Amino acid sequence: MAENVHASTQPPASDRGAVLDEAHLGDIEGAFGTIRAGDIASRRSLGARLLTLLAIVGPGLIVMVGDNDAGGVATYSQAGQNFGVSLLWTLPLLIPVLVVNQEMVVRLGAVTGVGHARLINERFGKFWGAFSVGDLFLLNFLTIVTEFIGVSLALGYFGVSSYISVPVAAVALIAMTATGSFRRWERFMLLFVVANFAVIPLLVFSHPHLAPMVHGFFVPGVKGGVSSTAVLLIIAIVGTTVAPWQLFFQQSNIVDKRITPRYIGYERADTVIGSLVTVFAATLIVATAAFAFEGTPLAGRFHNAGSVARGLEHYLGNGAGAIFAVVLLNASIIGAAAVTLATSYAFGDVFGMKHSLHRGFADAKEFYASFSVLVGLAAGVVLLPHAPLGLITTSVQALAGVLLPSATVFLLLLCNDKAVLGPWVNALWLNVLAGLVVAVLVALSLALMATTVFPGVAVSALVDGLGVALGACVAVAAVVGVRARRAAPEPDTGEPLPRDTWRMPSLALLERPRWSRGRRWSMVTMRVYLVVAVVLLLVKAVQLGTGHH
Repeated sequence: MAENVHASTQPPASDRGAVLDEAHLGDIEGAFGTIRAGDIASRRSLGARLLTLLAIVGPGLIVMVGDNDAGGVATYSQAGQNFGVSLLWTLPLLIPVLVVNQEMVVRLGAVTGVGHARLINERFGKFWGAFSVGDLFLLNFLTIVTEFIGVSLALGYFGVSSYISVPVAAVALIAMTATGSFRRWERFMLLFVVANFAVIPLLVFSHPHLAPMVHGFFVPGVKGGVSSTAVLLIIAIVGTTVAPWQLFFQQSNIVDKRITPRYIGYERADTVIGSLVTVFAATLIVATAAFAFEGTPLAGRFHNAGSVARGLEHYLGNGAGAIFAVVLLNASIIGAAAVTLATSYAFGDVFGMKHSLHRGFADAKEFYASFSVLVGLAAGVVLLPHAPLGLITTSVQALAGVLLPSATVFLLLLCNDKAVLGPWVNALWLNVLAGLVVAVLVALSLALMATTVFPGVAVSALVDGLGVALGACVAVAAVVGVRARRAAPEPDTGEPLPRDTWRMPSLALLERPRWSRGRRWSMVTMRVYLVVAVVLLLVKAVQLGTGHH
């Protein structure tokens, strides 16, 4: 273990800034090492840098691997079983999407010292805070339900009843979270990250062929030709990449780990490593299903992740089926842990309650109570007789797509707020890149929502049209944004500090940003879109639930 990395007795270079919870101040206590709060030593040697990275690594890996949750495993398996390796090319495209979005919350967490929910609440007002976090609570709860569906399917493969597997998993989640030690919790999570590599022997069982994998990875194509079904699956693959909970989780987890601007570079590396691990595991799941079911009666007939495990057992042997079930169980647990914690962090942010994994249950009752209630309710839904679990799984994906635009808009606004990030605001090139990523994600999320509500729509034409329209919107927004940024007055942050020690002042000292007429209309438009989209989605859910299509 890399303990006491470059310990120093000198005082910290910056004050507490806007930090609300005293537990968020002090030493960085990572799974693999400690960095003292007053450590200002330089890291010039490779060994010193590696030790520091070991101490910092965690939030990026956990949020990325947590995104390969039960829904992710099912989606990648479906891609391989129904389309072979022809959709592998979508996966490397996800790396820049993951890195660009999560890098922005890395800076927000390290520089501000507060969570994403609190920043939105303080900078944009209680209405938008309630609007954003209220949606997050609903979406996250339904997502946690899907994770317990994954637990039920995974352990059901081994013959364990849901009435045993789901409650035991719920209790285990609460127990490993409420230990009162951030380091202990992070070590638990990184064990699940390591278990993610069980996909390697799983691929070996499927007897893969390298040439088709390389071709599918680098050459875009769709087995059987482009169809609405294929386009929808591509949308699903991309749609599982950036979910609103990821933004809230990583920012708050960075704050909870006490990472400061001095270590932003290391946390960026953690995030990049996490994105590579995520795409690596996803690639192997797609390839396993592709080669295992190629030329069999199950090719093109995906049902759910549980049926994939049984199919692998039939064609590759008991070992392959068991490993896949373990991979699914692992994905479900780390996903449930991350999504639930993101929600509890946001709960603490909004209501000003103690919310830190450094605190024990007795010292942060509301924080751990919210975590326990979410886990218990989600597990209870899965155990309800005749609960529409398939409908919940489908609706979660569509709802995430509906809520994605607001989450990404708030993220970009915060990362261009000089009072919040000071010298760490987005560079112009990053705004352009982020704008393109957001445009693609919004186009796909709109298409996903539209096809969920209107299944007869021409998906390919819809995506093309949305892409052109949103491209034009991004271009206009870039011009307006550049002009507004140049015209905005510089915030009075006192004496200039080195970039590595600049922290956001207390939020009470910051004047709320003034919105132009154009920005107000844009936000109103977004509000109307969200209301209409959610209403349409609810109507569609009721139709599916009652059998009326």
